[in-house]
Amino acid sequence: MASASAQPVALSAEQAKVVLAEVIQAFSAPENAVRMDEARDNACNDMGKMLQFVLPVATQIQQEVIKAYGFSCDGEGVLKFARLVKSYEAQDPEIASLSGKLKALFLPPMTLPPHGPASGGSVAAS
Repeated sequence: MASASAQPVALSAEQAKVVLAEVIQAFSAPENAVRMDEARDNACNDMGKMLQFVLPVATQIQQEVIKAYGFSCDGEGVLKFARLVKSYEAQDPEIASLSGKLKALFLPPMTLPPHGPASGGSVAAS
């Protein structure tokens, strides 16, 4: 019966903190740090290439940790974990902080265009 693997994974906020900390720690393991550095080098700070090279490696590293907690070992498992973490962020500052640290490990810092947010984004009604 395949339905057992489709069951949603329920983690408490405390368990989510533990898993987040383990995922962050996994990124600092020497072999994973090398994999991430190589992916970043291949991406050359280009957002499209970040999605092509860095995100898949980051996803694999997360999968290795979260599968031990009942999440499927695929992209869907990572998305479910991310949604679970997001659901706790508003109520738990520590989870929000850990989530921010995790994102910073594989997402480049976002910079505003040189003209600022007013250029091109929204057009005033006339």
